[in-house]
Amino acid sequence: MEIKYLNKTDKTKIVAVQAKSFPEGIVECFESLYKVFKPEDNRRVFGLSRPERGTIIYKAAAEVIHLNDLNFGFEEMMIPPGKYVYIEVADFMNNHSQIGAAFELLLKEPGIDGAGYCLEEYYNSSNVRCMVRIAPAKPHNHGR
Repeated sequence: MEIKYLNKTDKTKIVAVQAKSFPEGIVECFESLYKVFKPEDNRRVFGLSRPERGTIIYKAAAEVIHLNDLNFGFEEMMIPPGKYVYIEVADFMNNHSQIGAAFELLLKEPGIDGAGYCLEEYYNSSNVRCMVRIAPAKPHNHGR
């Protein structure tokens, strides 16, 4: 596992489309996204997942790089800055199960942000960085 820091200047605005089901709806979810945002657009693409009300919610997302990226009716979100632990999965198209295995390991890390998402960053056509955010340290009150 490695550490990646996203500082406040890395705050990434994204637009996302939610899958109808998990994991069956993931491909359709990305197809919907790619109808608007082409892979060759040179923008970062993400997958986000987390449990909500007993089921896994999955979203495919694209980085906002132009103001008109917000005009397609997708959900607007931010990837919060902070400290992330991650595992890289090479050749993900032939290793889908390795993504799930990476998150199983990452979710065992102490101090993860329980309200955050499991974040997949597809940074080229064959590799994905599987990340979870470490919860920010709570400020000490020191009795004041």
